[in-house]
Amino acid sequence: MDMAMHEPTFYILTALAEHPQHGYGVMQTVARLSGDRVTLRPGTLYAALDRLTTEGLLAVDREEALQGRLRRYYRLTEAGSAALGAEVVRMRAAASMAAARLRAHGGCTAAGAGA
Repeated sequence: MDMAMHEPTFYILTALAEHPQHGYGVMQTVARLSGDRVTLRPGTLYAALDRLTTEGLLAVDREEALQGRLRRYYRLTEAGSAALGAEVVRMRAAASMAAARLRAHGGCTAAGAGA
């Protein structure tokens, strides 16, 4: 992946990295993982889930009926895992480069603590 992944996509894929979840579970996990910085409205989330499924990054794991409503569970595919892994590598490299530049120019020393 040449371009940076959009932040909501990153968090959706990350939310599904451990186990399949239904849409509402994905919404809750994304909010928790992002410290409530990224909040997905249902329309935005389901459009993203459909797009990511079409792109082959997610797959429908199963469907179940609960109180008369169909609940669809999504899982990360191998391609989705590879895309998320590539984004992690890209983000680490970018953060490392920025931290090195800050250190070289006497910038914030806390930025280099994790690099």
